[in-house]
Amino acid sequence: MNTLVSAQAKKLFAALALAAVITPAWAAMQTVTLSVPGMTCAACPITVKKALSKVGGVSKTGVSFEKRQATITFDDAKTSVQSLIKATEDAGYLSTAKE
Repeated sequence: MNTLVSAQAKKLFAALALAAVITPAWAAMQTVTLSVPGMTCAACPITVKKALSKVGGVSKTGVSFEKRQATITFDDAKTSVQSLIKATEDAGYLSTAKE
C-alpha cells in the first residue's frame, strides 16, 4: 500500500513540476495604450512613465504628452492592464485602456 501511495506521490510531484516549467510558456508579451487625459504639463509624462516602469513585468514604456497617452509593453503573466491603470491612478493620473 505504501509503495502505491509513494508512486502516486511521485507522479503528482512530477506533474506539478512540469506544470511549473510549462506555465511561463503560456505567458505572452502584450502591448496596451492607455489614454491619460490628465497630463497637463511637460513634467506629467515623466511621472506617468516612472510609475508604469515600476510595475513588475513592464519591459517598455512610452509616454506622449501631445497625444495624452502611454504605450506599455508587458508580460501578461506578471501584470495586467488593470495593474497598469492602477499605477497611473496611484501617481495621480486617471487612465483608461484605448481600444
